[in-house]
Amino acid sequence: MRHKIDIAACLLALMGCAVLLSSGMSGQNAPALSLADQLNAQYKLVKMGSDANGLTVVDPGTVLAIQKGGILGASPQSVVMCPSKFQDGQLKAPGVFCSAMVKDSRYLKVGEKVYPTKIDVNLDKDKVTIQVVECDFCNGVEQPSFYKSQVVFQFAKGSLRNMSVPQVEDTIGQVLAIDTGESQQDANTQPQNQEQNQEPAPAPQAQPQTIELGQTPQQVVAAVGQPDKIVNLGTKLIYIYKDMKVTFLNGKVTDVQ
Repeated sequence: MRHKIDIAACLLALMGCAVLLSSGMSGQNAPALSLADQLNAQYKLVKMGSDANGLTVVDPGTVLAIQKGGILGASPQSVVMCPSKFQDGQLKAPGVFCSAMVKDSRYLKVGEKVYPTKIDVNLDKDKVTIQVVECDFCNGVEQPSFYKSQVVFQFAKGSLRNMSVPQVEDTIGQVLAIDTGESQQDANTQPQNQEQNQEPAPAPQAQPQTIELGQTPQQVVAAVGQPDKIVNLGTKLIYIYKDMKVTFLNGKVTDVQ
């Protein structure tokens, strides 16, 4: 009888070891967080909703400051977004064809603040795509517009799988840097009382830029920046700015109004 008890005790001990071993192996083989999961943890996505006044922010996300020009914003009603592409340290603005399809659009300026709305990671194509929307409160605008846009970060072929999360974040930060200023702290709670009569400090006077007949669109952008709107009529192209309109014919300036 005692012999049978000893055998049973040994069997129970072996079963306990097997359970512990299985548990240890399971812990070692637990899947690590994906790049998408880690980026979504780093960049909190904004939650948008609507009220009597229209589109509104329900839950603010991480405030990002635009570092490079060339991001085309589309109105919230637009079904088309023209992505900008960041590759090899350069941000390429959307093509003229796509830009012409967006009726209500403008280029977001360097320093403007945005919220991330969606982050997609495609390891097979070595790219990370981030959709953003204007943080109107952070930008201090009187009339909210909530222009939206998209930036595609294209990495070298076969490199994204082997990159660390900080390396990917450093690349993203060259275009969309996490804002650490007051706007990041104040975005969650808008002040109840604001001084309405404060006059802004005068901006330093910039040197006048010249637009000449025969210049290319690239030369005009280099002189006065990206236009607020683009009208593409085939051989005729119109760049619309806040205070002027530049007309190109066959890629050359023919008229400025």
